Amino acid sequence: TFSRNSIIGDKYRWPTTIPYYLEDSLDMNAKGVILKAFDQYRLKTCIDFTPWKGEENYISVFKGSGCFSSVGNQHVGKQRLSIGNNCDNLGTVEHEFLHALGFWHEQSRADRDDYVNIMWDRIEPGKEHNFKTYDDTISSALGVPYDYGSVMHYSKTAFNIATEPTIVTKIPHFMDVIGQRMGFSASDLTKLNRLYNCTKSSAFVDSCDFEQENICGMIQGADSAEWKQLSSVNGGPQTDFSNMGQCTGKGHFMHFSTASAEPGVRAVLETQWLYPKHGAQCLQFFLHNTGAADDVLNIWVREYDKATSSSKLKLFKSISGGVMGSWELHNVDLNVTQKARVVFEGVRGRSPSQGGFSLDDINLSSTKCPQHVWHIRNITRLLATTPVGDKLYSPRFLSSSGYSFQVGVYLNGRSDRPGYMATYFHLTSGPNDHMLKWPCPWQQATMALMDQQSDIRQQMNMHRMVTTDPGKMSSDGTEYYWDDPRKVGSKVTASDGSYYYRGPGTGTSTFITHSRLKSRNYIKGDDAFFLFSLEDISDLLVSQPLPRSAVKADASPMTAAHHGAPVLAIAMAGCAAAVVLMFSMLIVGKAWMMSRRWRREQRDDEGVIIQDMPGFMQVSDIRGNF
Repeated sequence: TFSRNSIIGDKYRWPTTIPYYLEDSLDMNAKGVILKAFDQYRLKTCIDFTPWKGEENYISVFKGSGCFSSVGNQHVGKQRLSIGNNCDNLGTVEHEFLHALGFWHEQSRADRDDYVNIMWDRIEPGKEHNFKTYDDTISSALGVPYDYGSVMHYSKTAFNIATEPTIVTKIPHFMDVIGQRMGFSASDLTKLNRLYNCTKSSAFVDSCDFEQENICGMIQGADSAEWKQLSSVNGGPQTDFSNMGQCTGKGHFMHFSTASAEPGVRAVLETQWLYPKHGAQCLQFFLHNTGAADDVLNIWVREYDKATSSSKLKLFKSISGGVMGSWELHNVDLNVTQKARVVFEGVRGRSPSQGGFSLDDINLSSTKCPQHVWHIRNITRLLATTPVGDKLYSPRFLSSSGYSFQVGVYLNGRSDRPGYMATYFHLTSGPNDHMLKWPCPWQQATMALMDQQSDIRQQMNMHRMVTTDPGKMSSDGTEYYWDDPRKVGSKVTASDGSYYYRGPGTGTSTFITHSRLKSRNYIKGDDAFFLFSLEDISDLLVSQPLPRSAVKADASPMTAAHHGAPVLAIAMAGCAAAVVLMFSMLIVGKAWMMSRRWRREQRDDEGVIIQDMPGFMQVSDIRGNF
């Protein structure tokens, strides 16, 4: 039996650590996106993914004709999930794996007709089954109300014949809410965590917005000045970052006044003991600095040494000067192997200070940090005054591999796609170009618009990833697309007379609609934050290793015959040849029957294969005057 949008029965559940295999047919960009989606599952649920090591049942991801998945664990051994063309965006991958974990579409719920109307006469013939519901007597909604914002909900134009909507929400406001592929909604996470009895996330470590009196269990350092829990400070900040002064009686942050401290005075604030997973961790926090240019904020980690029953401090970052008088996002990469405390140490300098350091919205997770932050100020005014077709460029950044890059944003969309924000990634000339490989090989760019929620688990960042394929040619076939920007780019002259070269761009003209941009906390205090990374994914060119059991099975004659293969190539004579011919005919017949069954399952709403429409953000290229 099936629930409103989850399949009932423990036999359909996967273990909370799911074996996976990435097949060679997948595009390189898709492989990188899939691994990023796994990070989101780890951060927000207890679900983890591990490379297949021979487990009986596993998910094998391949490039099929679209985006589709079985629903729940079907116990067929190799359970296939397709990430095809234009399916390689984060929300779509999360969507398909939610199918595999046991979820149907949101509009399959038995109470669907209380919330939306299905316009049957506008649906493409043969696709009507996608809009059927399941009987309420054999279903359970896991106690979660209907979710217009679910990543599992169809869009208003799903399977439409022309341009008219096939789904009309009974509350008009939600017409432009349904169909989002930004990522998990809060209800998606509630249902998944209930279905798998999750009590904690596998990669989440800690979050603090300083709203509670106990300040998240943090402690002040002995013999140091005090960090105070405040809601405003003369000279700034006037509000906290979490609430921006919108909630009466709420809105606190921690402040160390360097203006009232003598030179050299320290103020130490330590988190509770934390237990991150081994490997990379990311510390994220907002800092408002109104102190002196030589005041310093040090980020230490106090790691416990079990052998000596003592702790030792390690410095990870020192912050001084920089942008003053506004809330700024900071990301610090950590590498902790034992239980530890994060230590914020403010140190008073010698220059005159008018304020101090303020901290808010601290998050720690067992994930990699984004490499760069682009803070866009006064975005409301920019949206109101920037013409359609005009492009705003980020500063240039350097990747860890040494490549220089830049992101261009059409705030009000391109002329062919008004009403959307468009984003494009460009390589630019930089200081390391003479030492780098050209054309640029297999660097994956991640462009993410930050949802500025206080708790990282509640953030629904809008992502887009693109990957540099060194074999990609220009549209006229005369040059490599990702070659040295000095060869294939355009000269850009700055206001100070300096110049650089900007290569062609790749991205999407439909990154996010303006209505979604103004929802949630993509804009907060009239500011927006983009998070960028450019990472080498060339290791994904190598086939994922097969377990020994699978290698042995593939080497056996019976396995080869099952796949319909080398049997026909075996030179045999007499009766033996006849046996081979009969066996081959049986295999072909079985394959034909399986093919018919596969197609029938995709048509049948009681089947296990869910076919989805490709992602909304198709990749496009731009050239010319950048």
